Amino acid sequence: MSTILVTGGTGTLGRLVTERLRAGGHEVRVLSRHAQPYAVDLRAGGPGLDAAVAGVDTIVHCASAPRGDEQAAAHLVAAARKAGVPHLLYISIVGVDAVPLGYYRSKLAVEKLVGESGLGWTIVRATQFHDLVVRLLDGLSKVPVLLLPAGVSDQPVEVSEVADRLVELAVGAPAGRVEDMGGPEVRTFPSLARAYLRATGKRRPLVGVRLAGKAYRGMRAGGHLTPEHAVGKGTFEEYLARRF
Repeated sequence: MSTILVTGGTGTLGRLVTERLRAGGHEVRVLSRHAQPYAVDLRAGGPGLDAAVAGVDTIVHCASAPRGDEQAAAHLVAAARKAGVPHLLYISIVGVDAVPLGYYRSKLAVEKLVGESGLGWTIVRATQFHDLVVRLLDGLSKVPVLLLPAGVSDQPVEVSEVADRLVELAVGAPAGRVEDMGGPEVRTFPSLARAYLRATGKRRPLVGVRLAGKAYRGMRAGGHLTPEHAVGKGTFEEYLARRF
């Protein structure tokens, strides 16, 4: 069996990837800022990162943050090159090249770093996880009226299914940019919000709000959706039933 390093291995996705890889008999190293013995801040790099990547067969790069992703990826790529890591697998987001959000631009820049790293690499993009939609709606529902971006849909996907896909890719050969992974349904935000309100027992009127900016226009145009790759099985209602 192989030795695999999972960055962000204590996070929502990375934890599931780690569990599945270990269940499959692989030796897994978990890298995060607080996970011993590989407690490393990728944004800073350093000798701890060199020790984490030494001798691994594959790196699954799940670590991400609102700021510093490019710097973190540059450090990771440099350490992987130095160690001669055969395979670097990166999880990105559908729409990073179509929706000009700052975070998406950063993810696209990381894709470029990985693709130009000189390493064997794989990149897969997924749509947003169910829990992110719920966190967004939790925040929006704190006021008496639930304000939603008018004309925007989403295609949430079950995080455990994305973890399964990453495990499949991690134990395989480098494959370059593979097909996107989207949730089973493209849903309007009012539809998602009504399902959330039913599940939580909250009552809120829904009001669509037109926003300004290129990012909003990109989302209205569906740049963050991949209906042609609606391969996910778990629905938003199924997720809500488990959570609430």
